[in-house]
Amino acid sequence: MLTRLDAGERPLDLVESVYVFGSYARGALDPGDLDVAVVHRTDMAFSAEVVGAMMAGRDPMAAMKRALKGSKRGIQFQFNQNSDLPAGAELILLWKRGDAPSDAQVRLAAMKPDPDAGRAPRDAMIAQFEGLDRWIPLPVRAQLVELAALGAIDIHRVDLPDAQPTRSDSTALLARRWKSDSPLRRAAGAALRHVEALPTVPEGVWVQGDPLTRGQSFELPGTMWINLGWHDFDQLLFRLHRGGQTFEVLRPTRTKPLHALHITLRDAVVLPRL
Repeated sequence: MLTRLDAGERPLDLVESVYVFGSYARGALDPGDLDVAVVHRTDMAFSAEVVGAMMAGRDPMAAMKRALKGSKRGIQFQFNQNSDLPAGAELILLWKRGDAPSDAQVRLAAMKPDPDAGRAPRDAMIAQFEGLDRWIPLPVRAQLVELAALGAIDIHRVDLPDAQPTRSDSTALLARRWKSDSPLRRAAGAALRHVEALPTVPEGVWVQGDPLTRGQSFELPGTMWINLGWHDFDQLLFRLHRGGQTFEVLRPTRTKPLHALHITLRDAVVLPRL
């Protein structure tokens, strides 16, 4: 990774600094994953690539990840989220723009193996995240775990069958938003079918920021926000304060199993203020 960063080929020319944290940074001999935090700039071309990937249901940061790690596995990246990492996630600078190549090598060599360090427990983990944590950004996990610990929300894990909705407004929304082979359309269709089968169907439903019924108010009690790949997650508290609920499809994909988290309000009194 250091060699690739020093070469600075696109899109690594946008990277400003790289940090490591977690078990590897503490010297664990068997760290499991290598946790890496990347701070980067954006430009118009990079933003266009990110938006295009999101619209196609792909990982918007896949190009940056490939450029950093090649085909290596076992590396978990956080991008521009240093301030959102959980308490205790001590960041150790590995590389920064303008360094001589030897500077990063010196920092790397200073991370001495420590047989007593052991593998750290996975940060911000609960049973609902098991096996899915790689698709849930660490800052998102941290916020959800905190809200659940406060008693403000309930989190229900849902394994979505591959199905399509039956309501005409749902099928119309899918047709106007995505092509037939889009992974986003598959994920949204499965989520809409799940919502149709709920004991109480919400009066208001929004999919990826688009209302199921044109002109629909987002203030309707119990409004369901179906989000694909953490779209608009920063709106979670705003929506919960208005009595809404969210249905987060973690990883839209063309063929692989679909998983979701249904997040509902438990106690508005302890819900943090906006």
